[in-house]
Parts: sequence; C-alpha cells; structure tokens
Amino acid sequence: MAATKRRKLLIVYPDFAENRAGTQLKGSYSEGIASISAVCKQGGHDVALWHMTGMVSKDECVSAIAKHAPDIVAFSTWTNAYPFVKQMLKWVKEEFAVFTLCGGYHTTLCPEEVIVNEDVDAVCIGEGEYPTLEICDNLDDKELLYQTQSVWFRAGGEIIRNPVRPFIADLDSLPVPDMELFDFDRFLSSKIKTAIVMVSRGCIFSCTYCANAQMKAIYPNGANYARFKGPQKAVDYLKLILEKYPYIGYFNFMDSILNMKKKWFEEFIALYARQLAVPFYCRLRLDLLDEDIVRMLKEAGCCLVDIGIESGDYELRKNYLKRNMTDDTIMRAFTYFRKYKIPTLTFNMVGIPYEDIKLTLKTVKLNARIRPNKLVVSIFYPLQSTELANIAREAGFITESTDMHREVVCRQPQYPEKQVLFAQHYFKIYVWWYKRAFALPKPLGKPLEKLLDFMFTTKYKPHTLLVFFHKLWVLFYNGVKRVVMKLSPRLYISLKDRVLRLKKSERGKA
Repeated sequence: MAATKRRKLLIVYPDFAENRAGTQLKGSYSEGIASISAVCKQGGHDVALWHMTGMVSKDECVSAIAKHAPDIVAFSTWTNAYPFVKQMLKWVKEEFAVFTLCGGYHTTLCPEEVIVNEDVDAVCIGEGEYPTLEICDNLDDKELLYQTQSVWFRAGGEIIRNPVRPFIADLDSLPVPDMELFDFDRFLSSKIKTAIVMVSRGCIFSCTYCANAQMKAIYPNGANYARFKGPQKAVDYLKLILEKYPYIGYFNFMDSILNMKKKWFEEFIALYARQLAVPFYCRLRLDLLDEDIVRMLKEAGCCLVDIGIESGDYELRKNYLKRNMTDDTIMRAFTYFRKYKIPTLTFNMVGIPYEDIKLTLKTVKLNARIRPNKLVVSIFYPLQSTELANIAREAGFITESTDMHREVVCRQPQYPEKQVLFAQHYFKIYVWWYKRAFALPKPLGKPLEKLLDFMFTTKYKPHTLLVFFHKLWVLFYNGVKRVVMKLSPRLYISLKDRVLRLKKSERGKA
C-alpha cells in the first residue's frame, strides 16, 4: 500500500467574542482543536492554526491563507460567527484551489444549513479527530474519501450524507492535545496564570437550553456520551501542562460537570490532592453533591465552584429547563460550601420562555439566600435545535423574522424587552440589597423586602434609562479590569484572590 501523502491542514478558529476590546491578548484555548491537530500530526500531516480574534477584510483573509499554502482549510464554526465564516469561505474559494471543511457545534447541530453552501466541500458532524485525519489521508482517492463516516460531502451536484461514527469511548486512547498549536503564553487566561483544561467530554443530563442533548443524539452510542480520562491519566495531563508552562498557578476545569461520576471523581480528586494541589475552579451539579465531595474539593485546593441555578422558581426549573432540583437541595449544598469556605459563583438566566419579572425576582431572592461570592446573569438565547428553543418557537416567542443578534431574542408579551434588560443589569444590585434585608431583624427586614419587591417589579420606572446608565458603568468597569489584567497581572491575581478569600498559602505557584 502506498504511503499516505503528507497534507497541509489549516484550521481557522473564529474566536471573536474573547477580544471585542481589541487588545493584543489572543482569545482562548480550544481543546477540541488541539486534539484534532494532535491526531493529524500523529498521522504524519502538517497542521497550522489561524486563531482569529476579530473580523478581517478579504485581502487580510487571502493573505493569511496564502501564508500557509494549505491543501485543506477547516473552519470551526459556532452560531454567531457562522455568517462571517460563510463570507470567508467565499473568499477562499475565489482565490484558492483548496478543499474546504466545516466542523464545530453549529455544523453538528445544523449540517443541512452548512452543506448547501456551494463554497463548502464537506461538513464534519460530531467529534472531528479521525474524520479530519481520514480526509487528510484520502484527499486524492475520491472513492475512499467519500466513505468517511461523520462527514457529508458535496460531490458534483449531489450531497453524500455518511452516517455518524460512534464517539471516542476511550479518551485515554487519544494523543496529548497539541497545546503548542496555540500561542498559549498570550492568552488572556495565561496572563492571570490560569490554564483552561478539560478531562471529560459530554454530560449525563439533558437541560433543555443546552446543546448536549442534541449532541449525544447524533451518535449511535449516545447513551454513554459522558466520558472521562482515566484519573491518573488526567492528573498526568495536568502535570504536563505545568511542565510546559511553569508559570501556571490555577486550573480552570471547563468540564460540564466535574462530579458527574462519583467513583471517578473520588479517585481523581484524591490523586489531584496528593500529586498536584494546585488551586482550581470547577463546575458542579448540586443534586450530585454531598458533604464528603465538598470536603474533598477543599482538601484538593478548590478555590471556586461554578453552579448553574438558572431560575429560582422550582416549577420553571423542572418543567421548562429539566433541572429537577429543589430549593432545599440548593440551599443545603451552599451550607456545605460555606462550612468548608469554598467560594461560589452562580449562573442565572432571565427571559426564559414563560418567565416574567416576578419569577425572575424569585431567582434574585434565591441568590440572596444562598449568598454566592460571584454572579453571572445572562439573557436566554435559543440555541438552534435545542428543546427550549423549540418551545419558544411553538409559543410564537421566536419567529422566522426574529433578529437573532438582538440582546433579547425571545420576545414575550408578559415579559417586555425593557424589563428583561433591566432584570439582567440590576440583578446583582438587588441581590446585594436582599441579602441585607434578610440579615435584618424581621420587623425591619420584612418592610425593606416589600419595598425592594415593589421597586424590582413595578412597570412604572424608566427601565431604558436605567439600563443605559448601567451599561456605561459596565463598559468602564470591564475596561479597567482588562487594563489591570494586561498591565499588572500580579495585581489582578491579588485582587481576585481577595474576592475568593484565597490565602497566600493556598495559591500554589501564583
């Protein structure tokens, strides 16, 4: 059998959201792209990355492609960047005789939308490591090429739709991700001594607003979609990162839920505590939590946990989000975090289908009772093909003519846009006030709570003007934060540790 021809693969990664302010810091790390690169390099091919942190002109695009002289140009696509990716695909095809491939979560969820584009030669659905390798291996052999599982091809005037292969069940079988593909030292996270890492893929839950349910449904073995590296393999991977980048003082685990599988978690966290003990952040699921897990997290060096609350109304959580955890479960978990002095961050949504300002107030009050150290508040965005997006469409909250780039995409008569924007912008402020109201003796606290209820829910206030002023404050605050990150990372880390109550002895290499 003839040796495979060495191919030049250029991966284009539109990473606009991380660099809107135009700083010289280069976006964020993508472990999926690094893994694809590692597999293709192991197969004998050359891989380069164009890490885009902003839109470019046609001349800039053509120049960037020409510099690498690739055989294959592969675009990683996400929904908000796809319109610009389509424009770049057109420029590429006008100027170069190259094979174009699209992958990423938008392509996986909406392959029909992408494959009809005449400037696309193929789309990859699901995990991209081995489909991309096979394309590199078989680019000249059309018969073999067009049989690549998980890939749809445009062949002349027809579309070849191949079945999706099973996902990679054994993550330990993959080579170490190609971190060197990225300019790791110039990441925003690296400037504050933090490495973004993942030791798993997938999730066991099917929250309606998340793409995980749709992602697992595309695979023939989707029932076991959630997978972890072996505990020791995961620790060894983290050690390798510290060897390559010795300035790293924190790990940020971006796994969907680090405690999804209790047996795995207990073995991993014990190894981590003994062999690493580097301060870390992670995401947890409260209904999989007990006091022993929180204690082990503290012993291993956990300095922040991210928790999805989303809504303070149990019925809304259960019926529309499929997050069947009670308020008591949430409250109990936060008593554990306070007992072991682990700072917390909550994720919250406003503008959920069938929500109104009074239901959002319940989310505000729940946060005031559990007292997280940090809050993130987002406006519901209907990811394509997700169950909650379909619910919103069926209710008429989203239509074909809806502008998907608006701040409030889900337009509901009972929850006007100006109220949704006000709730998002003033959520944290009201949490602060309710915390103080709940701490007061009842004769003082109850009247203050009633006053706050009225102020938050009344429609007789200048919502638009209040939002405008708060946006100015956010722009100023984020601008100062970025300047401090860039010019004095040490000061930023010190301030962050103070917020997280992280003692000097617990800061590892920071």
